[in-house]
Amino acid sequence: MEVTPEIRENIRAIANERDELANQLNDPDVLADHRRVRDLSIKKAALDPVADGWHRFIALEQEAADLRAVIKAAEDPELTEMARAELPEIESQAAELIDQLLADLVTSDDRAIASVMLELRAGVGGDEAGIWAADLLSMYEKLARRRGWTIETLSADTDDSVEGLRSATINIKGEAVFSDLAHEAGTHCVKRVPATETQGRVHTSTATVAVLPEPEEVEVTIDPADVDEHITTAQGPGGQNVNKVATAVHLIHKPTGVEVRMQETKSQAQNREKAWRLLRARVFEIEREKARAAEAAARNQQIGTAGRAERIRTYRYKDSIAVDHRINESFPLQQVLAGEMDALIESLRANFIAETLAQ
Repeated sequence: MEVTPEIRENIRAIANERDELANQLNDPDVLADHRRVRDLSIKKAALDPVADGWHRFIALEQEAADLRAVIKAAEDPELTEMARAELPEIESQAAELIDQLLADLVTSDDRAIASVMLELRAGVGGDEAGIWAADLLSMYEKLARRRGWTIETLSADTDDSVEGLRSATINIKGEAVFSDLAHEAGTHCVKRVPATETQGRVHTSTATVAVLPEPEEVEVTIDPADVDEHITTAQGPGGQNVNKVATAVHLIHKPTGVEVRMQETKSQAQNREKAWRLLRARVFEIEREKARAAEAAARNQQIGTAGRAERIRTYRYKDSIAVDHRINESFPLQQVLAGEMDALIESLRANFIAETLAQ
């Protein structure tokens, strides 16, 4: 693929950003903050492939230019012949490297996001939909443990009578967490005989997943004057108060209409902190979607926004497979549910890269 001036400028900017992150990681003040070191290290690791690949590509370009100069000069027949023999291999290496470099460029922003808010909601299917939502939550928790990510439950509305889940929001932190989970957003269908089914009939139930990158406070600024905050007592599934002390936090972002309720802990301060984190993530995602829509309108096509509300995957228990409808590929069901999702994630990422480069 041709390396246009725009691509060169983008890659140079990434290489400069990587170098700036490296400088910050050598700053004694930064090194004293373990959380800051972790976040900067993850961002730097996401940019390393692009920056390092670019330096190798520039070196290969220079080597190819030197060989062409030798061939053009034709001053030494033996040296000229050696240059003619070496040039195709150098050009081939450069072509392969630029393909990989462009793929890394497409995913570098996503790989740099080290924290996400993952929201699950039971869909159609009654009690079975709640059980299915709980199964999906377990799947992502297992994946997180395999990847060494950290998990924090922000809220969970459970149905203990059937061990189901009406809704839940969890925060997952770790290297490449958004890059790996971004394609999980959408509707997940399950076809199986529910535990609540007495006649052995197969039911279809759904649960929805949303994956929101958690921005740093410096990346999204919300004016407190734009937010209505209400402090109430925590409520149970039927609306009854379950706590006499007002600790639940309800935030309403007036410009966007986004609402967040948090009552997971008995501490008003902790609920407020979690509510603001989730609010920032939701508002940040709205701004990301606006930017994507603007880009799509500029070239008359959608990029990265289609299919969020559509069925993305069906888990067929009878056939023991999970079918991802975006790539028309099947994966072993029990492996996927056990969090062994590497092959699935890589196929989705490869499809995303190919589509983005084509567009």
